[in-house]
Amino acid sequence: MEFGPIWRAALRNKTGVVLIVLQVAFTMAIVINSIAIAKDQAQDMSRPSGVDENNTFHLQSSGFAADFKSRLTIEEDLRLIRGQSGVVAAIHTNSVPLSGSGWSMGLKTTPGAEIESTPTAIYFVDEQALDTYGIALIAGENFTASDVTWRDASQNGWGTQIIVSKSLASALFPGDATLGVGKTVYINDTEPLTIRGVVERLQGPWSGWDEGVEHTTLVPQHMLASATKYLIRTEPGRRNELMPAIESLLAESEKGRIVRDMRSMEETRERAYEGNNAMLNILATAIVILVAITTLGIAGLTSFNVTRRTKQIGTRRALGASRKAILRYFLAQNLLFTGIGVLIGAAVGVGLNIVMVNAFSVARFDWWLLPVAMVTMLVIGQLAVLLPARRAAAIPPAIATRTI
Repeated sequence: MEFGPIWRAALRNKTGVVLIVLQVAFTMAIVINSIAIAKDQAQDMSRPSGVDENNTFHLQSSGFAADFKSRLTIEEDLRLIRGQSGVVAAIHTNSVPLSGSGWSMGLKTTPGAEIESTPTAIYFVDEQALDTYGIALIAGENFTASDVTWRDASQNGWGTQIIVSKSLASALFPGDATLGVGKTVYINDTEPLTIRGVVERLQGPWSGWDEGVEHTTLVPQHMLASATKYLIRTEPGRRNELMPAIESLLAESEKGRIVRDMRSMEETRERAYEGNNAMLNILATAIVILVAITTLGIAGLTSFNVTRRTKQIGTRRALGASRKAILRYFLAQNLLFTGIGVLIGAAVGVGLNIVMVNAFSVARFDWWLLPVAMVTMLVIGQLAVLLPARRAAAIPPAIATRTI
């Protein structure tokens, strides 16, 4: 099949050709960037939090009574929770991973206000933190009960020991095989802290935190406040059973407070990534709509072309052209112009991705996405034109003798 006659014949209907090319190019450019963004969103949503999410939940205790005593209540709550059959470990903490609210600070390897700090999420915990999260140390040692202190909200003391995530340790001490264990870092510009241990992974409270979602620091302190959180890990399969039981237990043990906002870590993850999930749905809908419109556009323009050239096609049939020849003609014609649109769309899509990477920190799409998208668009174009092309091939030679 020679493309020269196809090209010359198509140029008699320049508007139709331009519409097909522009439709395909626009769809190609938008689809490849939408897929790249969707892939980036999906990767964020699948990041492990570092917590045994299937068996962990958290709740909040808020005291309101005039004689409410935070320390006594926390001590009694932990005793009751940890004494429950089926509870693996539990901690009193200021925040939990992916919850959306928490405390952040900056750590430095050199003291001084002029030194740039590395941001980190702060979790106030005790010696049961690692068992509660379900994570293990990859270097150093865990806290002991004697390391844990009590801190009033108005106090500024940070103690002397911390445990950090591997991501934070690598940022503070790049290339250090020990991940900084035993070394000193500084908080509040000049207050020294010794890194006692390092865990593989633990996410901060903010899923979209650009500063480093896995930059986390565990501080062995109980923060005294009227409102506090408990993170509880259960034996496998017993979480749903223990959630209402522990909620009722705490509510009954202290009438001067409200127990509320009880959620599993699975629900917490879903809430954290609601925006990402909505974005995925929007992108998927946009891709489907764009591809559908392009498919219908190609089919519609080809159908119009067939109708307009019915007598010409009949004449070709009368001169000996077979049905397969007519079918090949329209498929080749569509392949030519769809191919032009795909090439233009690929170039525009790459340029658009570069702009988005620089302006919005969107991830670059993988190189293989481009050829896959190009082939897919060509196949869609061929499928779109197949029905009107078959209708053209079915035009009988006798139509050439009729007067229109």
